Amino acid sequence: MGTTSHPETLAEVLESMGAAGRRLNGIDAVEAGAGNLSVVFDWEVDLGEFFDARREIELPLAAPHLAGYTVLVTGSGCRLRGVHAQPARNVGAVVVHDGGLTGTLHYKASGNFERPTSEFNSHLAVHEDQVARRGLAFHAVIHAQPPHLTLLSHIPEFQGTAELNRAILRWEPETIVQLPEGVKYLPFMVPGSAELMENNVAGLREHQIVLWAKHGVMARSDASPLGACDKIEYAETGALYEYKNLATGGRAQGLSEEELRRVVAAFDVPTTLV
Repeated sequence: MGTTSHPETLAEVLESMGAAGRRLNGIDAVEAGAGNLSVVFDWEVDLGEFFDARREIELPLAAPHLAGYTVLVTGSGCRLRGVHAQPARNVGAVVVHDGGLTGTLHYKASGNFERPTSEFNSHLAVHEDQVARRGLAFHAVIHAQPPHLTLLSHIPEFQGTAELNRAILRWEPETIVQLPEGVKYLPFMVPGSAELMENNVAGLREHQIVLWAKHGVMARSDASPLGACDKIEYAETGALYEYKNLATGGRAQGLSEEELRRVVAAFDVPTTLV
């Protein structure tokens, strides 16, 4: 039996999606219908247990390595905070056909789900890239809009990968342990655009979380949706500390470079950031 942190069944995956949505709502990262979540896995499941309608769809991009996979994805306009209580009403399931150009979309006819999120292309591109490169059987991706990380991306002094990581990694020892690659910074790109999709895929090859400037973040996990949520929460907590320090006149010391190096050495963290 799996858990929300390591789901092994369709019900557990949906439960983990719900837990992630509820936690993201708790940190104000998914206002109204903002944010979206998707999962791919390669095992067979009975979709009829949760969904009673289906139709054929064209995928927004070719995903040949996902052929035979099931993609669970939140719907356009659906609220992530609602997934926990009513997963089948807010999530759809796409079974990808051979060739990766089309799929069968399963959903609940009486639910809120009408079509996948408008950022389905960015989700699908990351899944395709990660599965193609690493042969994964399971992969989760979240897009959310954590307010303090997003705010920092509006301030010129934090508009760069090195600058951002110096700011958010210096407040708690756990942060660099959990995010050894740090956060990749991407300058503003139009939401849903091919430009954002391509740069996001590249950023998530070397990082577990990418900051889309003046918009939000995308995070990935090989374990669960809740695992991807954890990455966002660690980064957002660092940004919250930085915000509070700015608000109080920048008087806090934070962890020094030498102190961070001691943490890295003690926990054998595979990082090049300090």
